[in-house]
Order: sequence, then C-alpha cells, then structure tokens
Amino acid sequence: MKTTFLVAAIAAGITLAASAQAREGQGPRMEMPAFEDLDLNSDGEVTAPEIQGAMQARAAARFAEADTNGDGALSAEEMVARADGDRQDRMARRIEDRIEKADTNGDGLLQADEMTAMAEAHAEGRGNRGPDRMFNRFDADDNGSLSAQEFAEAQTRMQERGDRGHGGRRGDN
Repeated sequence: MKTTFLVAAIAAGITLAASAQAREGQGPRMEMPAFEDLDLNSDGEVTAPEIQGAMQARAAARFAEADTNGDGALSAEEMVARADGDRQDRMARRIEDRIEKADTNGDGLLQADEMTAMAEAHAEGRGNRGPDRMFNRFDADDNGSLSAQEFAEAQTRMQERGDRGHGGRRGDN
C-alpha cells in the first residue's frame, strides 16, 4: 500500500510539473500539493482516484479563473489575457528578486552604479563568456583589433543569432 501511495504521489507531482511546463513553456514549476489537499475524503490516506480528483479540481479552478466572463468557454482573448497575466506575474517576481539582490543602498530602486555592479558580478559568474570572449571570437587574425570585415562578420553572426533567438526558442518577433 505504501509503495502504491508513493508511486501515485510521484506520478501526480511529475504530471503537475510537466503540465505547468507544457502550459507555460519553461515557466515556474508548480508546487507539489499538500497531503491534506490530496486526501479528499480526509481518511488519512491518498488514493490514485483522489489524486486524479485533486488534479481535476485544480484544472477546473484554473479554467474558471481564466473564464472571466463566466460563459463556460474560453475565448482567444481570455486565454491571451491569462497568459499575459501569468507572464507579468513571473516578470514581476524576477524583477523584485533582481532589485533585492542588487539594491546595495536599500532604497528599493536601482541606480546606475548598482546596475553596473550587478552586470560585473554576472560577468564574473559566467567566467570567460563575456565581451572579451566575444571579441576574441571575431578577431579572426588575432591581432587585438577588428577590421571592418571582421566587424561586419560579427554583426552578421549576431543578427543571425538574434533571428534564431536564445536557444532557438524565440521567434522572429
């Protein structure tokens, strides 16, 4: 019985996380639901049907939240609004985190010197993957400078990379 429960709980967690990632691209992972939320009949045990029921209830709640006009159907506008809201929430959390990490004077704002320090710390963390590495990659004759031809080649390659997007995930927008 314990093995069945463990397998069911792991399956539920994987399913919830996978559905979140599929729904949001590479969005944040959903948290594993609390035992009490899965134990729908409050008998102190969780069964596979209870996990399925909890997942269905969660899906229904998300649907109802997205169905802003309450007509029982999702229009393209409602789906886009939901996606935009989710993206804005994620972006707000990222920005708050970045400000918190870089705000050395504690005023809740980022000044130019704090932004510079954050960029330098980020570059240090990346090792030799910053501007020097990029410059050296385009300095084909290793003379410490870029000729007009090397510079044009660099622009072309960077434009191609921009069109492809980061990691091939972004479109031409």
